[in-house]
Amino acid sequence: MASLNRVFLIGNLTKDPTLRYTPGGAAVADLRLAVTSSFASKTGERKEETCYVDVVAWGRQAETASEYLKKGSPIFVEGRLQLDTWETAEGEKRSRHRVRAAIVQFLGRGEGRGGAAGGKGGRAQEMPDEVLDVDRPPVDDVPAAGEGAGDVDVPF
Repeated sequence: MASLNRVFLIGNLTKDPTLRYTPGGAAVADLRLAVTSSFASKTGERKEETCYVDVVAWGRQAETASEYLKKGSPIFVEGRLQLDTWETAEGEKRSRHRVRAAIVQFLGRGEGRGGAAGGKGGRAQEMPDEVLDVDRPPVDDVPAAGEGAGDVDVPF
């Protein structure tokens, strides 16, 4: 059976990205995203529910996120869900889910789109057009609908 592991999120950063480098020199940025959903309760009252999601970006995308994004920045993230497991110094096993970003896109372009940078005053710095699509896979590699989809027929 085929499977799919793809996540799409739009939300605001809860803190500035944390940039670090692996011993091999690869850039890694940790992001924390607040994603708010609105819904009507049984009584018709409008309610909001916020979900906090950990996101990790790698390479040039991590460096770009660290340079241009700040607490409060509205962003779009596309990636996959991954499970990280580790053992503490006391021997306890721990795990957590987080999103490994394939695409991180800044949504704060233009006026009236959440321009304040996390309460620090002024407009958020705009990301140049040439870095908006860092690490986006080439579209030419994706087969058109019905072409090269393999032997698996999806029933819906």
